[in-house]
Amino acid sequence: MHDQNHDLIPLESLIFDVGTADFEEKVVKASFEKPVLVDFWAPWCGPCKQLMPVLEQVVEQAGGDILMAKVNVDENQQLAQALRIQSVPTVFAFFQGRPVDAFQGVLPEGQIKAFIDKIVQAARNTQPDAIDIPEALSQAAQALSDNDLATAQAIYSQILSQDQKNAKAYTGLVRSFIVAGHIEQAVQLVENAPEDIAADPAFGEAKTAVELAQGSMHADIPALQSKIEANPKDHESRLELAGALFASGQKQEAAEHLLESIRLDAKWNEQQARKELLKMFEAMGHSDPLTIEMRRKLSSLLFA
Repeated sequence: MHDQNHDLIPLESLIFDVGTADFEEKVVKASFEKPVLVDFWAPWCGPCKQLMPVLEQVVEQAGGDILMAKVNVDENQQLAQALRIQSVPTVFAFFQGRPVDAFQGVLPEGQIKAFIDKIVQAARNTQPDAIDIPEALSQAAQALSDNDLATAQAIYSQILSQDQKNAKAYTGLVRSFIVAGHIEQAVQLVENAPEDIAADPAFGEAKTAVELAQGSMHADIPALQSKIEANPKDHESRLELAGALFASGQKQEAAEHLLESIRLDAKWNEQQARKELLKMFEAMGHSDPLTIEMRRKLSSLLFA
């Protein structure tokens, strides 16, 4: 999966020096695979020294979606003349063997990021396997809701290979492992999430889902069901059963038990059943069809 591996890409394979001799190989030919940013600079140029570290940082953050080649114009005057470089710094973006965009001088980091994002996105759009991410997220959520875990995982992985910073896809992948009963793999994904994903509010849903699953991993479902049959008002056992069912992928049954607890006594233990249900909604995702249905039932119970 792309997002798991991009931190392992050696920096020297992302950012490197080129000259007249290897420009064709490292820039022109390489750009048929992915875009290559070419920074024309000179040792005596102050603005070049300002721009280069910012370019390097933004390219590094792109996680392998774009490369950066640095050309010292003093050492490669013939190459600079061939590309009509009038002043330094000048930055070209090459894709599919030719320059597709350029800028001169020093730009603020935000503009550089926007420039690179535009190039990366344009390159993605030319790929035959480029997918419609919002549509794919919707398909994956439906597959997860239908317990079709193989399809859900395949779609989430495909989204992440195209957009490694997609927190919704990453969160969906975590959920799919939980439903499959692979709690340890889900924990690993949460603990090793890339910074951009960990900072996204959507990622909170993944953490909540893992916490719920971990808390109920070893519960004895048949024993809890027997307790509730004997005493329907055993709220403690009902909540424990709901957590265990949720952890095993039986989300609807879990939510129904919490709704039943609320119906019997909404105020029990400072509305604990309602609080647990809200946690489940967060873990499933607020746009999940089951969350929407259960929210409606909760509202009709509370405001009847």
